[in-house]
Amino acid sequence: MSFHVPERYRLRHHPELGTTTDDGDNGCFIVPSCVKGWTLVLICSDGMGWEHVSVHIEKLGRPNNQRIPTWEEMCHVKHLLWDAEDVVMQLHPRESEYVNMHPFTLHLWRPTDREIPTPPAITVGLPQSV
Repeated sequence: MSFHVPERYRLRHHPELGTTTDDGDNGCFIVPSCVKGWTLVLICSDGMGWEHVSVHIEKLGRPNNQRIPTWEEMCHVKHLLWDAEDVVMQLHPRESEYVNMHPFTLHLWRPTDREIPTPPAITVGLPQSV
């Protein structure tokens, strides 16, 4: 199990979001999307017992053209930052605890001190034969 930020995409020279490798897994990363013509903007952090990434999508060269990430893009981010067998989650917190800093952002989370329980595969659907 490991959290690994895409270092080559780190945003280094920005007055508010710029970071260096000295910041570890914390920072902003501008990554090509798996969907042609779009860019993933990732804010990554590891602290307080959690690995976390916020994800929003922008049209290349047009930051005012944004949308919510697709399932495919969220899977791409999961595979980019975590190992294949790591379990990460999206959360729907209590409404009284909602924080919405950006209307087109989704989040992935993983606790660092325990495994995330998962339901038996049969409760999700029948296994596919290969």
